[in-house]
Amino acid sequence: MPEFSDHDALADPLEGLDPRDADAACRLLEEAATANREASCRAGSVDLIEPRGVLIATGDLHDNPLHFARVLRLARLTDATPPAPRHVTLHEVIHGVAPAGVDLSHRALLRVAAVKRRYPEQAHTLLANHELAQIVGAGIVKDGVRVVDAFNEGVERVFGDAAGRVLRAIGTFIRSMPLALIARLGDGRGVLCAHSLPSPGVMGRFDPGVLERDLTEADYEPRTGSAHLMVWGRGQTPEQLGVLAERWGVSLFVLGHQHAEAGWDLLPPNGLILNSDHARGVVATVDLADPPAPADLAAALIPIGQSV
Repeated sequence: MPEFSDHDALADPLEGLDPRDADAACRLLEEAATANREASCRAGSVDLIEPRGVLIATGDLHDNPLHFARVLRLARLTDATPPAPRHVTLHEVIHGVAPAGVDLSHRALLRVAAVKRRYPEQAHTLLANHELAQIVGAGIVKDGVRVVDAFNEGVERVFGDAAGRVLRAIGTFIRSMPLALIARLGDGRGVLCAHSLPSPGVMGRFDPGVLERDLTEADYEPRTGSAHLMVWGRGQTPEQLGVLAERWGVSLFVLGHQHAEAGWDLLPPNGLILNSDHARGVVATVDLADPPAPADLAAALIPIGQSV
């Protein structure tokens, strides 16, 4: 199990980019959106990859730059080869701790965009509820802060009169994000990584076929759209997880969204919840050719928390 220090970060993905340059930020976000849409693994609203190689699966990151750097170090995307690919999931990267109410977590989104642009087939930028909130205007309050407003104010503070253009480019990038990453082995075995799954009470309104088609604006609509229902879901039941696993041809769900004090929690019978943002945060390393059974998931976890 690796041990980390504060000096373990890889080079900043934004190295060489002026963080106040609106033109550069917009170009990066738009090119990352193109990488999301045009990656050869993209199929409908998911990234569908071959069941081989290693996946570093994350939970919510919430603008924790040290943990983000540790995730990239573990992912070792530059070490990938065609016979042994390496993948990483990234989601819920914005809306971290905002000192004095100033949220500059758009920089975290720019870092994710830079990684996606460089590794379009290996970095999987999954849609999460906080990113979705930025394009539908949902009123999330975190630690007394209206995070969507604070995020927008941070963009305005940095980019001034060009803020509107940058926010539109952010929206383009968010709309390009897949809902899930799937690696299927066949015979009902495989892994599905997503920010969350629908709550049991909304399954009657949820379209499970959403993963097999492109997303529409209706899918993002609060409380009715299937993308919205999926990324906001909580409290999934064993029966529901069994139904969705059979429908989507997988045997393991790796999710975020729900708080896990220890950095992880099991969601019986086939779900794993990860948190990667707090002091006990973890990631999971998954052999895609032989994903762990639920009883063996603890052995796949790697702590990245600041207490390490």
